[in-house]
Amino acid sequence: QEEIVESGGGLVQAGGSLRLSCVVSGTTTFSISSVGWFRQAPGKQRELVARISDQGVTTYSDSVKERFSISRDNGKNMMYLQMNNLEPEDTAVYYCAAGDQGAGTEEKEYDYWGQGTQVTVSS
Repeated sequence: QEEIVESGGGLVQAGGSLRLSCVVSGTTTFSISSVGWFRQAPGKQRELVARISDQGVTTYSDSVKERFSISRDNGKNMMYLQMNNLEPEDTAVYYCAAGDQGAGTEEKEYDYWGQGTQVTVSS
């Protein structure tokens, strides 16, 4: 049974940076999985922030392009989200998710989810 744990959230002022981390345990197939970061703001649906395929191909939402960077370390079963120039609109609970090799940009393509980490950006 895969288990996903996120860390690195917190309170930051607008313009600041945070780095989220995610560790995936209980699996031997992390290196051939697509993994992604989603977020859910109060009163809004959960949305994709970024994902990275097993081959390292990345996809970003338009709202975070040029500011966020997703990466992975297959040797450690870990994934990261570097968030720069944060805006109040980035305030949300951020979730790490893992899917099979072909998982793309839709929530339903991801089978395993973490509990989320809160990111709050003050103006």
